[in-house]
Amino acid sequence: MTLEMVLLAGFGGALLTWLLGKVSARLRNGLAVLLALGMFVAVCLMHGQSFQRLLPLGFMGLRLSVRMNMLSWLFAVLILGTGLLSVIFSLRYMRGRSRLDYYYFTLLLINAAMLGTVVAGDLLTFFICWELVSWSTVLLISLKGTGRAISAGLKYMVMALAGSLAMLVAILSLHARFDTLTIPRLAELLGAAPLGYVLFVTVLMSAGFLVINALWPFHGWLPDAHAEAFSPFSSVLSGVLVRKGLYGLYLLVYVLLGTGLLQRLAWGALSYLNVMAWIGAITVVFAAFRALVQDDSKRILAWSTVGQGGYMVLASSLATELGVAGGVFHFLNYCLLSALLFFVAGAVEHRTGGTRDLNALGGLMRRMPVAFTGAMAGVMGVIGVPLTNGFVSKWIIYKSLLSEGRPFLAFAAFLGTWGTILYGYKFLHNIFLGRLPDRFAEVRRVPFTMALPILVLTALVLVFGVLPGIPLSAVSAAGVSMGFGSLGLSVWGITTDTGTLNVVNLLAAIVAGVFAVWALWRGLGRSVRVDQDDSYAAGMAVPRQRYNFTADFYGPLRRIIGPWAGDAADALLVGLARRTALVSDAFRKLYTGYVGSYVLYILLFLAALIFVQITWSPWL
Repeated sequence: MTLEMVLLAGFGGALLTWLLGKVSARLRNGLAVLLALGMFVAVCLMHGQSFQRLLPLGFMGLRLSVRMNMLSWLFAVLILGTGLLSVIFSLRYMRGRSRLDYYYFTLLLINAAMLGTVVAGDLLTFFICWELVSWSTVLLISLKGTGRAISAGLKYMVMALAGSLAMLVAILSLHARFDTLTIPRLAELLGAAPLGYVLFVTVLMSAGFLVINALWPFHGWLPDAHAEAFSPFSSVLSGVLVRKGLYGLYLLVYVLLGTGLLQRLAWGALSYLNVMAWIGAITVVFAAFRALVQDDSKRILAWSTVGQGGYMVLASSLATELGVAGGVFHFLNYCLLSALLFFVAGAVEHRTGGTRDLNALGGLMRRMPVAFTGAMAGVMGVIGVPLTNGFVSKWIIYKSLLSEGRPFLAFAAFLGTWGTILYGYKFLHNIFLGRLPDRFAEVRRVPFTMALPILVLTALVLVFGVLPGIPLSAVSAAGVSMGFGSLGLSVWGITTDTGTLNVVNLLAAIVAGVFAVWALWRGLGRSVRVDQDDSYAAGMAVPRQRYNFTADFYGPLRRIIGPWAGDAADALLVGLARRTALVSDAFRKLYTGYVGSYVLYILLFLAALIFVQITWSPWL
């Protein structure tokens, strides 16, 4: 199956799914799964291919086109894989809800449009698919129809529209100047363009990509969107949809501009790449501590999404093969991790009657073992615990920062990891550990179609942590397609000029440590099994009817960082929006619908002109 046929199947299949839903929900669900599975398999089989082809479609005299290389392939596989798991998870999660035909149609449309974005061979195709994703996302965020859902959708719409308009201006300018929007041709022509013009295009397009990637200070839409979106879509939104902004940055910085031209976008210590690196570093630290003060399971993961995106941009802005590899690999890893954790949060929400308040949960480890296993793997991966995939990508990021002599940026990355440990533990403990509330005593295990995506992603987190060479081969090939050299890889790790990561040695050390702890434990005598509910406080057993979930465990820390953890950037944008609405409303009142009012406006305008003429004519 060709790439063009895959895209046609994606868009046409989404519409067919909606039509079948009018006939049979079973047929609709079956087609949704088969379509997502077929597209995923078809793109997987395109591994290693490199081509650019015109489509039999045009717009304003320009032919649309598609291209495939390893960077596009890697993003496409992750998009379609996450979409497939989201569809499967939705089968049970969304059962019994209203407007399901519309939901599956929009979800599959986003899936196809995201694919079109990363395989576009020209900026026109790229922009059309980009906008399809953006407007479909607004519809899915607002699908619940509540006031908060609509408000979150509108907030995303306004910010996405601002970013898209900036990008559109840049694209129209490129077409007017070079009379082409084909990506390879633009890459050739931009090298000879004036530096001021290149900077103009770069700033406009970067603004659009930063908004969608939810980096500081354009991050404010994401927590609200996650809080209101359905959990299966949250996994897509967090794992791959916001990362189309990261793909856009790679396309702009390393494909259209190239490292040679990037070096010219610098004025002493101030350079485009340095600014992007510090935006990434600020995002890492800020988001980590914003996550720490959240009590909603999905909001804490939304802020995690913001922060981990900062790692990707921070590493990729180093413009070295190791830094870019760290950024791309962290994108791959966090795609798996964020989807996994949102599936876990969705499963808990589904089985507990919609509960997302971390202070109202606890003790679900035995009631929901699959979800607990997924949460353990996901949290450890986000933190970067050895033998998980997140450890390898963070090791590469730290290594690249220190190798390039960027200690302050490295410190920001380490500080973000410390914050990640704190909010990761909070997420895990407050949901699954501690005492089980009486109202959740009969909570059932996760249904099969919800457990399957969790188990698949958990396995990938561990496999890619123990055998990192498998995904790193694709990451290295993606770096080559952006103009960087290939990495020194083995199935067990990566070799750099300043050191080697070999997971075999790490695994052996961990096994030896575990064995030593086990031997010590065995030598200390017999243990006494304690029930999960047998909690203690100051040596005294807590009565069963008491609430003991360590809900305010981070209370002292919250009071310390609270004054510094406010979201000033989002407050500024929201305040600007409110003031703009007030001004617009004031101007709207000028349109009264009465001819007399408009005659009065004309007379006042003429009077003002006469006043200016009389007052200023001696000096003119």
